[in-house]
Amino acid sequence: MPATPNAVLSSLADPTRRAIFERLCRDGELTVRALTDRAGVSQPAVSKHLRVLKLASLVRGRREGRETRYSARPQGLAPLIDWMARYGAFWRDRFDRLETLLRRMDQ
Repeated sequence: MPATPNAVLSSLADPTRRAIFERLCRDGELTVRALTDRAGVSQPAVSKHLRVLKLASLVRGRREGRETRYSARPQGLAPLIDWMARYGAFWRDRFDRLETLLRRMDQ
């Protein structure tokens, strides 16, 4: 089930989670240990951040032996992109109306 725009926004609002997501997008599948090495926070903290990202459908975990390898799910950004597209169309329409009004005022 896809996450809501609120879940995606709130999960990416935290700079550490955003950095983890960006790193997984850039570097591909990584373990918690590899993510912890450059995250600047403890392993339990990284695990908590991954759990939030997973609930927002932005990462997935795959068990490999005793480790879980995490990868980004960029398609999890779809609810946020859809939400932004609606408001983008709204504002484009408003600016087009404003431009029309300003042109009429200049005449």
